[in-house]
Amino acid sequence: MWIYEKKLEYPVRVDSCNPTLASLIIEQFGGADGELSAGIRYLTQRWTMPTNEAKGILTDIGTEELAHWEMIGTLVYKLTKNAPVDKIKDTPFAASYANHGKSPFPHNAAGVPWTATFINSKDDPVADIHEDMAAEQKARATYEHLINLSDDPGVNDTLRFLREREVVHYQRFGETLRIVEEYKDSKKYY
Repeated sequence: MWIYEKKLEYPVRVDSCNPTLASLIIEQFGGADGELSAGIRYLTQRWTMPTNEAKGILTDIGTEELAHWEMIGTLVYKLTKNAPVDKIKDTPFAASYANHGKSPFPHNAAGVPWTATFINSKDDPVADIHEDMAAEQKARATYEHLINLSDDPGVNDTLRFLREREVVHYQRFGETLRIVEEYKDSKKYY
């Protein structure tokens, strides 16, 4: 299907040890509008797309979202890996640490574990693509909020990259919507 290169899609640099920032960024690791939810949503919806081109776009974006999930996990891990326990205590990351140590675990910033209820697939390509476009805009907004909360230049560089990919995905889903609507409006000859 694809070739895995043992490198991230974009380099992840972290300039500080910051468990509190990690506890916020983990929103994109296991939150409803995060990368795991997006990847699984698109890879699930692709089965009912009416054209091979639409299936291909959802497959491409879905697998890229999983690469972004890997980048977010790397950010969270790098922000906490050298943190002594006394630097984790009294931070929002302490609750995650109590259960998972420094391992990133798919939950949102409030600690709610990832669940399949965060995704949807309606077997209606138009409804699914509209949901996908909205999901990309919500993820973009979350990245903007995270950038506003971060004072780490390396983290912000990665977050800006991910935010821009959300914009590109939104545009690609707009193209996909056009493809699907043209297909649905075309006459079928048998």
